[in-house]
Amino acid sequence: MRIGPYKLDNTLFVAPMAGVTDRPFRMLCKRLGAGYAVSEMVTSKRELWDSLKTSRRADHVGETAPIAVQIAGVDPQEMADAARYNVQRGAQIIDINMGCPAKKVCKVWAGSALMQNEPLALAIVRAVVDACAALDVPVTLKMRTGWHAEHRNAVALALAAQEAGVAMVTVHGRTREQGYGGQAEHHTVAAVKAALHIPVVANGDINSAAQAREVLRTTGVDALMIGRAAQSRPWIFQEIAYELRHGVAPPPPHVLQVLEWLLEHLDDHYALYGEHVGMLSARKHIGWAVSALPGGRDFRDHMNRLTSSAAQVAALTVFLQKLAQHQLRWPALSTAPRAATAATGLVADPGVDHRSTDPYACTDAAEAVV
Repeated sequence: MRIGPYKLDNTLFVAPMAGVTDRPFRMLCKRLGAGYAVSEMVTSKRELWDSLKTSRRADHVGETAPIAVQIAGVDPQEMADAARYNVQRGAQIIDINMGCPAKKVCKVWAGSALMQNEPLALAIVRAVVDACAALDVPVTLKMRTGWHAEHRNAVALALAAQEAGVAMVTVHGRTREQGYGGQAEHHTVAAVKAALHIPVVANGDINSAAQAREVLRTTGVDALMIGRAAQSRPWIFQEIAYELRHGVAPPPPHVLQVLEWLLEHLDDHYALYGEHVGMLSARKHIGWAVSALPGGRDFRDHMNRLTSSAAQVAALTVFLQKLAQHQLRWPALSTAPRAATAATGLVADPGVDHRSTDPYACTDAAEAVV
């Protein structure tokens, strides 16, 4: 599969998630099998481009190509300027955000709120495509099925975006009204795929190879985009790719292998954010990783009281090394919430539901310090 001139390694993508898919996390997911990753959204407001938050979001040092940056805003000229700015900072693909359901975004008519105003949405698409065409940079679009169940206009908007020159469309199978609740429906995604000749990507509730296979079968899409499931299992991409290719699930990774991946990710994370902010923002990543493990809840509570990156690394190392003494491999997803280790007396956290994790909701607390 290609996006413009870029041939992708595979068709399993990392979804853009605010407060989550920063450069260290994108690089981790790419290393663990993702063929493509889109940055967390960058504002189109020029007065915020020099802020520390935006500069971190526009950091692509060491990231493998293609580098895709998602921009969000409501003014066509501002969005065009933001596209040019991010291309100057290293972006090779620009993605337009029309899918974010967060209230703080929608209340200013950005994100999925744009689907209520098709003329403005298309004006933004045309302005960004025109700006990027002069730079030989492809533009993609991420949207929802519509604003609410009675107004699913994804097909019409996707067709218009294709005509305007968009190179790929991703559809999250929920309306804005749904947020992240309920179940994603992919009938609308299938209708978008049937109507378009450019690549179409399905997003929403894809957290296993079985679900990936079913979405591919029922929609015929060109690729799959995975978001929240990757927060706790960034190796999900290589797992799904293996099972789709071979027809059987691979064995879970070794606990000590996961520890190595997490420590490398944390090292990169601290380097980007610095000691204090990095320590605070790393809590969510560590929490996601251990949440379904035996003793995960207690460890997460303990880790959240630590006040240095060194203490976090040491605690995580001891915790997972202790787990590895009693089980070689990471608990499988289907059994992890019920897993318990009699030898350690640790009990898994039964209250964790990874699908209910709203990355935009958790971002507010994270961004307060980031």
